[in-house]
Amino acid sequence: MSEQLDAALKAMPYTALLGMSGELAGDELITRMPFREDLVGNTWLPAIHGGAIGAFLELTALLSLRLRIEARRAPLTIGVTVEYLRPGRPKETFAQARFKRMGRTIANLHVEAWQDESRTPIALLQGRFLIGDTPD
Repeated sequence: MSEQLDAALKAMPYTALLGMSGELAGDELITRMPFREDLVGNTWLPAIHGGAIGAFLELTALLSLRLRIEARRAPLTIGVTVEYLRPGRPKETFAQARFKRMGRTIANLHVEAWQDESRTPIALLQGRFLIGDTPD
């Protein structure tokens, strides 16, 4: 499964831009995004830019889907809602996706991002993704 994770990370170039990596605990994926100065959006706090956090959450969902399903096409984002709960401080950030519903063509996922403890998330994502092969 780790070879599959490496391939999925390489298939999404934006994961490299964010410095993302992943670790498998059984069949659960936990992703991480290391802190870098160029990810700061608010220099007064400082805090990680919301766009970087949102992208990190969405990519975590897409990586989880790629590891779970076998399809000819990569999963596509239909729509996501991101809730920012507290500032992303200048430290490593983690995320984990949970599958809410998985149909033949659509998957619904919930993703949480945290820094110090998973019990205190900094952001949440609710997302809908196209996973099945559809006619062109």
